[in-house]
Amino acid sequence: VQLQASGGGLVEAGGSLRLSCAIAGRHFSTHAIGWFRQTPGKERGLVASIAWSDGRIYYADSVRGRFTISRDTVKNMIYLQMNNLKSEDTSVYYCGLSISPHRGITDEEDYDFWGQGTLVTVSS
Repeated sequence: VQLQASGGGLVEAGGSLRLSCAIAGRHFSTHAIGWFRQTPGKERGLVASIAWSDGRIYYADSVRGRFTISRDTVKNMIYLQMNNLKSEDTSVYYCGLSISPHRGITDEEDYDFWGQGTLVTVSS
């Protein structure tokens, strides 16, 4: 399984970006997909995730109301629409995929495959 993240860049505070993640390759049933972010010296943390079977969505408190995660099951794509960006959103963003139905969907350890990361820089 390969995940390819794209869409990062430099944006002013208050602006918007849309991240995309293409999922390729054969794999067992998807349990969850998610976006995480990581800054130097910190652990990778959840931004948003979707439980694949029932569409339950989780957001980190810091992004709820500003970010929207979505999926296109036909194109095997996931997206993260980020609005009203703040300087503290500056980070490398990673998309992840879980095929493990007995795990949760909000922790880094729940995911089996990762994209390469895309850098989002928000200038204040």
